[in-house]
Amino acid sequence: MSGRRLVRTVAWTATAAAMAVGGYAGLVSGALPVDLGVGRRVRPLGPQTLDIAAPRDVLFDVIAQPYMGRATRAMREKVRVLERGSDMVLAAHFTPVGGRWKAVTVETVRFSRPDRVDFRLVRGPVPYVVESFTLTELPTGTRLLYEGEMGTDLWRAGAWWGEKVAARWEGTVAASLATVKEEAERRARR
Repeated sequence: MSGRRLVRTVAWTATAAAMAVGGYAGLVSGALPVDLGVGRRVRPLGPQTLDIAAPRDVLFDVIAQPYMGRATRAMREKVRVLERGSDMVLAAHFTPVGGRWKAVTVETVRFSRPDRVDFRLVRGPVPYVVESFTLTELPTGTRLLYEGEMGTDLWRAGAWWGEKVAARWEGTVAASLATVKEEAERRARR
């Protein structure tokens, strides 16, 4: 192989590798969403159910606090409200995905006091997500039901990507719900 041809081959290979890494980083971070509307596959998220020893109104307030009230410093690192209305916000959510990388999702969050919070993805690593928290009063507190669905494009390739994203997504939701449970029960004990 001539020197010139070798340089060209190395340059093309480096360019392709940089595009692949950049594309992956864009997908993971939500900066390069793929929403083609072709080959859409939808999969369920959840359900996840938690029984929480706190009244429904206390639990609702804990969920709504970072969006509708004053967020704690720790929550400001995870959630930034971009626009606020009387019963809905547009919020950016930041989730660590390894190293210095963070996935950024932008979602609308709608509050239907006292028993429901709905989320709809605007921008993220997949083109479609809708989720809800449904709060049901129990004699000993409140049951929180999380459920939703996630859609990806491009048939099998999208379904594969959706499985990867959904595993991380549901893990993040489970961790958030554990924090919500802890705070709601702490407030209820006061």
